[in-house]
Amino acid sequence: MRILSLLPAATDIVAELGHLPDLVGRTHECDWPAPVGTVPVVTAGAFDPDALSSKEISDAVGGSHRGSSLYTLDTDLVAALAPDLVLTQDLCDVCALSYQRVSDAVRVLDADTRVLSLEPRTLAEVLDCLRVVGEALGSADVAADRIGTLRARLDAVETAVRGRKRPRVVAVEWLDPLWPAGHWVPEQITTAGGTPLLAAPGEHTSPMTWQQVRDAEPDVVLLLPCGLAPERTVAELGVLTALPGWSDLPEVWVLDGPAYFNRPGPRVVRGAEVLAHVLHGVGEVDPTEAFRLDGPSPR
Repeated sequence: MRILSLLPAATDIVAELGHLPDLVGRTHECDWPAPVGTVPVVTAGAFDPDALSSKEISDAVGGSHRGSSLYTLDTDLVAALAPDLVLTQDLCDVCALSYQRVSDAVRVLDADTRVLSLEPRTLAEVLDCLRVVGEALGSADVAADRIGTLRARLDAVETAVRGRKRPRVVAVEWLDPLWPAGHWVPEQITTAGGTPLLAAPGEHTSPMTWQQVRDAEPDVVLLLPCGLAPERTVAELGVLTALPGWSDLPEVWVLDGPAYFNRPGPRVVRGAEVLAHVLHGVGEVDPTEAFRLDGPSPR
């Protein structure tokens, strides 16, 4: 089976199922696990996000660039790679190539290629994607085993925080404009013993005002911008620290959004484990996964 992944989360799933050796192509954003670095890249971005601020990226996404126009696809390379299975999505045009565009590109290939779209919005649906991909790869038993292990880890998190006071949590998925993290993130927060604010499970959110954040009276604010590494988040903190009342927030944490919160792959389970530490001091985390802006957590 020759696999082409056009979604970082799908690449994570392929790795989780033990099919990384079958991966023949990936996107330029597929960066985990490390061995994918040797796999050919079939996409490119319309602009360099490292050269733009969050506001400039937002303007580019909402302006002349829209949806899948944010990405280019090397159709000649795709044809040369001759994939049997293409993994894509139709959930967020800002995050990856759309299912329709990928289908159109594959249709012109002289090959029997299957296009599989993954569109999870909740934790349960994220885990179910392992089943769907596992069945497509002929590894249903492996998928069932991995799902069982991941569910057991989520259950362990819930057990560890059961009965504790649940802090009120605002998760920020974009810095400028401010955007609350929806889809599976509220469930990650709930699993880890918190009360999610400003977004419901499975919700595709919209921008929020700073006043909405203040009015929500969070105990904890989580900064996990989509696609931005923690060091990049820190570099743009001035956008937030200049806001009135920012210094009054009780607790602010920076987390690795791309690794554990933005992508609907198996590592969202690790995200819940990280949050259990952030909210309740349960378990251990590495500073690359999460760190508190104003020092170590008192919990």
